[in-house]
Amino acid sequence: DRYKPTGQLIHLLVDVVAKGGNLLLNIGPSPEGEWAPDAYDRLKGIGAWMKVNGEAIYGTRPIAPYKEGKVCLTQKKNGGAVYAIYLADEQESSPPQQIRLANVQPAEGAAVVMLGVAGHLEWRKEGKGMCVEIPDRVREQPPCSHAWTVRISKIRE
Repeated sequence: DRYKPTGQLIHLLVDVVAKGGNLLLNIGPSPEGEWAPDAYDRLKGIGAWMKVNGEAIYGTRPIAPYKEGKVCLTQKKNGGAVYAIYLADEQESSPPQQIRLANVQPAEGAAVVMLGVAGHLEWRKEGKGMCVEIPDRVREQPPCSHAWTVRISKIRE
């Protein structure tokens, strides 16, 4: 069996959820009823990522435009927080210095945080969107691999 890399599976999960879908992984057992070590490895990797970022996946709905470049968007079903999930390229091991969104603008005083990181992030309005600054301390020790989530608490209606 050939398994997709963990990062590719996480990106697939985020992309599917951002468009309102559900992801079903097809992992079949051997004749002895065992899974291959690679299957366990992928599931552990996805589980570790979900432990940090699960709130951006569970109980969310899609919001237009669904994806802006390398960033997928979800929102809590009750109209609450918006999540911007930055999908890293294979060679990226830390978040970028800035995450820009052209179509999401928080209300004044909105709280912007990266999941798995203590403290608020600085942000500024840019046209109809925003730019989030990712501090060096976060870039040097990211909370997870493959994709990083920024939660925006109040969005302008």
